[in-house]
Amino acid sequence: MDDGLPPIKGFLPTSLIEWEGRLSCALFLPGCNFRCPFCHASDLVLRPDELEDVALGTVIEHLRANRGWVDGVVVSGGEATVHPGLPALLGVLHEHVGGVKLDTNGSRPEVVAELIEAGLVNAVAMDVKAPLDDRYSAVAGVPVDPEAIRATIALLRSRGIEHEFRTTVVPGLHTARDMVDIARELGPSETLVLQQFAPLNCIDPAYGELLPFTRDQLRDMASAATEFVSRCRLRGEAFARGHTR
Repeated sequence: MDDGLPPIKGFLPTSLIEWEGRLSCALFLPGCNFRCPFCHASDLVLRPDELEDVALGTVIEHLRANRGWVDGVVVSGGEATVHPGLPALLGVLHEHVGGVKLDTNGSRPEVVAELIEAGLVNAVAMDVKAPLDDRYSAVAGVPVDPEAIRATIALLRSRGIEHEFRTTVVPGLHTARDMVDIARELGPSETLVLQQFAPLNCIDPAYGELLPFTRDQLRDMASAATEFVSRCRLRGEAFARGHTR
């Protein structure tokens, strides 16, 4: 790995899900400034040194070999924006692929703004963990300033960059009303994607014993939220009819 670039701890060579509408590959960077108890990437967040590095050269070789086929790279985590070397990594990736998408928890709006202004990202997916009130910190597992989350939401609204907002829905942490409150916060021009909680390898092992909401329950939540956003759906399913003006 070149000096100054963040380590890569996971590599998914091809995916139709990580960046919907594109055949992409995905890189997973270690570490995170959140400790969401339901997070299923506990090794990546808590024990990254126990994971082998993926050589950047391996990624670049894959992109070169699949030029014209793989048309995007998703940089995820953990939380990629905690790495000072992220801009340099994105710059290298841009030399070999047509687009780069960033996954982020939205807690560092200044970093996201710098990446957009520098033309280093073509799309952003932002997690909205909970309604933007006192519960946000409980869901994130650390103290969080809701105004930083609001600032990133506002940034993505204003810059004209491709983006979506997404919420992982967890029994005991979320209710149907919470999805409505999140949708209200986002507003009628935005997209909200609800994601199924996976009780696997969670940061808090107790969450491994939880039964996820059923798909029908999640569909009902998405349907209730559609009044307040342009589109809302479950990951992997078509959009429900959204609010229009």
